[in-house]
Amino acid sequence: MRNGAFDSPIRHLRKDLQCVARDAEELLRATADVTNERVQEARYRTQKTVQRAFDNLYDRRMQRRVRKYARYTDAYVRDHSWAIIGAVAGVALVVGLLARRE
Repeated sequence: MRNGAFDSPIRHLRKDLQCVARDAEELLRATADVTNERVQEARYRTQKTVQRAFDNLYDRRMQRRVRKYARYTDAYVRDHSWAIIGAVAGVALVVGLLARRE
């Protein structure tokens, strides 16, 4: 079962992560000649972080888990729609009152 509302944000997240990775790789290339120890340590951490983020994003197990929680959330919202509407209305009222105070 494909959930279009869920797949679209994941696609946007992947696209954004790819842009961040591309920028990070460019920064890593630009600082390759810098021998400063702190710069080299930052380069190493950046490489590891970008790789870990890609591994997590494309991990099938993680995708299945997120889809499962999305289904649970969808079922809960459908089963308790009036409670959700009431909660959202209450939060909107509080936010509106707080915004009005300023």
